[in-house]
Amino acid sequence: MNPVLIVAAHRTPDASRINRAALAALSQQEGVTIHELIREYPDFNIDVTREQQLLNSHDTIVLLFPFYWYSTPAIMKEWLDVVLTAGFAYAGGTALHGKKLLVATSTGGSAQAYTPEGYNNYSIDALLLPLQNTANRTGMIWQPPQLIQGANDITEQQITDGVTQLVQRIDSFIPVVS
Repeated sequence: MNPVLIVAAHRTPDASRINRAALAALSQQEGVTIHELIREYPDFNIDVTREQQLLNSHDTIVLLFPFYWYSTPAIMKEWLDVVLTAGFAYAGGTALHGKKLLVATSTGGSAQAYTPEGYNNYSIDALLLPLQNTANRTGMIWQPPQLIQGANDITEQQITDGVTQLVQRIDSFIPVVS
């Protein structure tokens, strides 16, 4: 069993410099399973049983996505809706209790844009509250989000630095085997 499941959702994954770099780096990590929703389910017809089995077999779940219109991409929202069902994830279901949930997201706007004074009016933490509440409702342990911001004007070095920080963060969830 790999400790970390990366659930990646991007509408156009090959067009995203950040997504490509993150997945390339994470694919080299021991203990990480990468699961790209749009490649698995281009028709959005999600295999709920398979997805629940994937969740059951990992200790840490990472939702990797670009922040679109103050939310996840549509396929991730669909995945959350159909996979985190009553009896499995809540309402008597305890499959996710004690698992860690990390959101790793990129924003087009700068960090300053995601402040009460910025043009988005709210902090990224406030805008991620629905996902934090999903973690709470399902018994998962919310982790502070990992962000790469300013994607609209980002340099290759900034992408490299952001991906390095993401990989280090993911590594912190993988037990050291001696």
